[in-house]
Amino acid sequence: MKREEQPTDIFERLRNGETVPSDDPESYKLREASYATKKLLIQMNNSSDPAAIRDLLSQITAAEIDESTAVFTPLYINYGKNTKIGKNVFINFDCTFLDLGGITIEDNVLIAPKVSLLSEGHPVSPENRQALATGHIHIKKNAWIGANATILPGVTIGENAIVAAGAVVSKDVPDNAIAGGIPAKIIKTI
Repeated sequence: MKREEQPTDIFERLRNGETVPSDDPESYKLREASYATKKLLIQMNNSSDPAAIRDLLSQITAAEIDESTAVFTPLYINYGKNTKIGKNVFINFDCTFLDLGGITIEDNVLIAPKVSLLSEGHPVSPENRQALATGHIHIKKNAWIGANATILPGVTIGENAIVAAGAVVSKDVPDNAIAGGIPAKIIKTI
């Protein structure tokens, strides 16, 4: 029986949730990709034309951004190719997406100013702290993420859910729920 080969590309390994040590032979690719994304971000964040912003964001994410989606710049993304954005999404000013672990934003999602979607982090143990650990973030249809909220790796925000302003979300939020606080807890069901 033939053994299935593990993916070797560092981006694929991170997208699949593998923890990658800092001395990984492909680590240099992370910085190179980030600098390439930054070149496009500088253009995008200096534009006031919605069509140009969508076009540049399409280049950053390597996927078409629908014309029903609006992005108020600045927006900061470290990689981009692991971010998927649906239709009729609104992303307000000054948001940060770290997407090496993957970020999926479904249709009709509202993202307020200064929201951080962080699909990356580091292991707790001091001896492995320099490694990169990831977890896919999934924001389902019609969710609303309040101003200055932070969504941590591996979290799913359910359909129609609301994350209150300033919340730090480390656990999944079910459909039709409102979560708030640090750490975020379910406040009520809609």
